[in-house]
Amino acid sequence: MHQRTPHWKSRPERSNRLALGVICWIALRLGRRVARLVLWPVAAYFLLFGGTSRRASLDYLSRALGRRARWRDAWQHIFSFSATILDRIYFLKDRFDLFDIEIEGEPLMQARWQSGRGAMLFGAHLGSFEAIRALGRRIPGQRIALTMYEDNARKVNATLDAVNPANRPEIIPLGHVDTMLRVKDALDDGALVGLLADRSLGDEETRPVTLLGETAQLPVGAFRIAAMMRQQVIFMAGLYLGGHRYRIRFVPIMDFGEVAREDRNRAIDAAMHAYAQALDECLRQAPMNWFNFFPYWPSDSR
Repeated sequence: MHQRTPHWKSRPERSNRLALGVICWIALRLGRRVARLVLWPVAAYFLLFGGTSRRASLDYLSRALGRRARWRDAWQHIFSFSATILDRIYFLKDRFDLFDIEIEGEPLMQARWQSGRGAMLFGAHLGSFEAIRALGRRIPGQRIALTMYEDNARKVNATLDAVNPANRPEIIPLGHVDTMLRVKDALDDGALVGLLADRSLGDEETRPVTLLGETAQLPVGAFRIAAMMRQQVIFMAGLYLGGHRYRIRFVPIMDFGEVAREDRNRAIDAAMHAYAQALDECLRQAPMNWFNFFPYWPSDSR
């Protein structure tokens, strides 16, 4: 059956490999303070010429802020996105000393590590996944892998891979015939497998959830996979709080290993609503961290 390509997936990557390389060079040679100055014109450029992204940003921010968003709000939103990409350079270099990182839910993750069992970390296009790697400094030896669709960020990923190839995050690409097998092997090995559960890859089943007071359609696929693999699902977020501050959050969503087969569908529905609630709390507390720069709510026409 033909699948409609989702809006976000059909958009070309809007980045320049040379410009990314220059920013990396500045970041590593001149330091974070100087590199952040470069982000000002970068954010201004995308604010002025990224019409679709700007409109989506203004629409989202009007929901998250509870008032009509202005251009300066959209600029701050885009700047925050750029800042998290810049900080990925330092996280890949293990320069965690540059940041003030708070971890919420660390006892949960410590207990999971001590049990020797893997878990699925369900995040969103929210904040910074690389910041979550700070957990590895608290729990040495914890393996963390991320499943992702890489095509729309090849230039960014290739540039960042060159920063420290030996420290490249473990990636399990989505859409390959062996993807689920690799996910299962990682979980069986006690790994934490991250998956961004807020976007659909096509015409897959969705269910309505409440997000920022309005109905959004959340894809079911990730939750169904966790249920079939009988895994615990933990919500994850690496929230950028401005300056050098990050807050990493882990919230238990559902342990499908404790769910009977006949109750699985109800448990999936409950997990999706719990995920949406955890995401909603993050968006209200740190609104500049939502990095879905496309119409997300069905009512995105205002």
